[in-house]
Amino acid sequence: MRKIQLAVKSIVDRVLAAVALAVLSPVFLAIWAWVRRDAGKPVFFTQLRAGKDGVPFRLLKVRTMVPDAVAVGQELGLTQDPFGVVSDDPRITSSGRVLRRTGLDELPQLVNIVRGEMSLVGPRPDLVEQVANYSAPDRRRLAVRPGLTGWSQTHGREAIGWPERIEQDVWYIDHWSLWLDLKIVFLTFAQLFRTEPEPAVDEMNIERARASRERAGDS
Repeated sequence: MRKIQLAVKSIVDRVLAAVALAVLSPVFLAIWAWVRRDAGKPVFFTQLRAGKDGVPFRLLKVRTMVPDAVAVGQELGLTQDPFGVVSDDPRITSSGRVLRRTGLDELPQLVNIVRGEMSLVGPRPDLVEQVANYSAPDRRRLAVRPGLTGWSQTHGREAIGWPERIEQDVWYIDHWSLWLDLKIVFLTFAQLFRTEPEPAVDEMNIERARASRERAGDS
């Protein structure tokens, strides 16, 4: 029964993503024009993320931060987490704040879904640099294709830390069903235009990255 549901999920993912790309093409055009005028080029960019079983893929996004945001963050000393954000982050553009709050910056990932690299619902894909610091239990969240939205996205998002997010994603995998996916989709739409949460500091991610750098320095 589970195998049948997974097959249905894969088909539905690609069909709905393809339809959404066609229907939302005017929205893509409006976003492109807005970001191009507000923040300049590039409007869209890619990031190397870990997909199912940790296989890397190029995730598509609308740019919401200044160019070279990681380097700028390190220069300003905003956070020890090179990939983290802070409250009222100065690197986020005016258009980017609205796009991040509504989730519209993630819409280009519909292309990733059509390619079979992502699903509509699943754990959000982490950067390959973050996945390199996963513990063995953490890697359980790589057992399924990552999603455009997911259980942890609708139960805290940036406001929860790394351990809780991993725990929620593993819970989703263990309890997965098409009905749970449908529930998450409804919860996602219910959160549109929500207030921006206070970002949690991923202390565990910071410590693991520091330990990884120290091991590399000793070798």
